[in-house]
Amino acid sequence: MLTIDPKRSLLLVVDFQSRLMPAIHDGETAVRNANRLIEAAKLIGIPRLFTEQNAKGLGPTVADIPVELDRLVHKQFFDACREDGFLDRVPADAHVVVAGCESHVCVQQTVLGLLQASRKTYIARDALGSRHPEDKETAIRRMERHGAEIITTEMVVFEWLQTADNPHFRQTISIIK
Repeated sequence: MLTIDPKRSLLLVVDFQSRLMPAIHDGETAVRNANRLIEAAKLIGIPRLFTEQNAKGLGPTVADIPVELDRLVHKQFFDACREDGFLDRVPADAHVVVAGCESHVCVQQTVLGLLQASRKTYIARDALGSRHPEDKETAIRRMERHGAEIITTEMVVFEWLQTADNPHFRQTISIIK
């Protein structure tokens, strides 16, 4: 299957942290789209996982993003896959949809770690952020070159829904419009 399988999906939300976000280029858009993914995932029943990088230094996740504390991984490694137990939380056959900051550091290293661990990985490009646009674009190209699929928030939502007959169709469409 070339589309995202909602039965195997996992949404990974990486490091939208309070001290980092003011410096992120077009960070409001990345947060808005991450929230759209989170809300659609909740509605459709897609599991979610959140990370925070060195929370003592970068602060907690921004208040605009509803972190589920039982699904939060605190990390020191830029690549979350290097943290003890992280990959245990990502099923081997998962279709991992990734949103987060910074694209060229924690997102990229985590995505490369997921790919190396043979997880099918999708990058929601409009739910990513970096301080500099060129870092974001370079990271996207690198992740894609190594096997990540580059998608948008709306693409994810429609692939999760699969059909206009999905009982959550109307509610989910209202989230992305």
